[in-house]
Amino acid sequence: MKTLTLEPTDALRRLRHFFVMTKPRVNSLIVFCAMIGMFLAVPTGLPSAAVVFAATLGIACVAGAAAAINCLIEQQIDARMARTRARPLPRGELGASETLAFSALLGGSGLWMLYALVNPLTMWLTFATFVGYAVVYTVFLKPRTPQNIVIGGASGAMPPVLGWAAVTGEVSADALLLFLIIFAWTPPHFWALALYRTADYARAGLPMLPVTHGSKYTRLSVLLYTFILLAVTLLPFATRMSGLIYLTAALVLGGIFLRYAWRLYVDYSDKLSQQTFRYSIIYLSSLFAALLVDHYLRF
Repeated sequence: MKTLTLEPTDALRRLRHFFVMTKPRVNSLIVFCAMIGMFLAVPTGLPSAAVVFAATLGIACVAGAAAAINCLIEQQIDARMARTRARPLPRGELGASETLAFSALLGGSGLWMLYALVNPLTMWLTFATFVGYAVVYTVFLKPRTPQNIVIGGASGAMPPVLGWAAVTGEVSADALLLFLIIFAWTPPHFWALALYRTADYARAGLPMLPVTHGSKYTRLSVLLYTFILLAVTLLPFATRMSGLIYLTAALVLGGIFLRYAWRLYVDYSDKLSQQTFRYSIIYLSSLFAALLVDHYLRF
C-alpha cells in the first residue's frame, strides 16, 4: 500500500501558504505598534525582555490567526478581486478545514502564551481584538456599511494598548492616546487604498465608501480625517506624554500627510492614491518611532 509523502519543496510551499494567510506585512505593523506600547509604558529603563518576547510572539500569533479567519470568511470575495485572488484559499492551495485548524492552533497558542507568560488582562484584550476583527468587522461591518473601516478601526487601533497592558497590567490614559492616534489614522489610510481599488470592491459587492458615495466624497473624507489625525497626534505633547522631539516629528510627518490628502482631493490620480496609501504606512511607523526616541531622550 502506497503512502502519500510530501517532498521537501511541497512542504515548504505549504508552509509558505500558511504564512501568507497571516498577512505578514499587516502583522509586522501590528507587532511594531504593540512593541512601542511596551517600551513607552516603562517610565525609565527598559521593560522585561522575557515579557516583551512573550507578548510580541503571543500578539503576533493571535493577529495571524485573525488574518487567517478573515481570509477564510472572505475567500469568495477574494476570488473576485485582483488584489486578493492570488491568496491560497481562492487558488485552492489550502482548504477551509485546514485553514480553520491552523487558525485555532495559532490563535490558541498565542492566547495561552499571553495568559501564562504575560498576564490575563493582555490575553483578554487580545482575544477581544481577535473577535472585533475576525467576527465583528469581517462578518457584520465590512459587507454592510461604508463606515465599516471607521467602526472596525477600533480593533486595528488596539496593538499599543495590548503592549502597554502586557508590561503594566493595566490600561492608562496614555495608552488610550496611542489607540486614538491609530483609530484616527485608519480611515485616511484605508480609503486611500479603496480609491484606486474601487472597481475591485464594486465587483466584490462590498459597500466601501468610494463605491457607495463616489470618489470626490471619499477624497474629502480623507482630507478631513487627516486634519483630525494631525490634531490627535498633538495630544501626547499637550498631555506631556512626549516632548519637542515628538512634536516636531508629528508636525512634519502630519504636514506631509496633509499635502498628500490635499493633492488627492484637488487633482486625483490612481498613482497619487497609491503614493498616499504607501506614505500612510511610513507615516504611522515613523510617528511611533518618534514617540520612542522622544521617550528615551527625555529621561
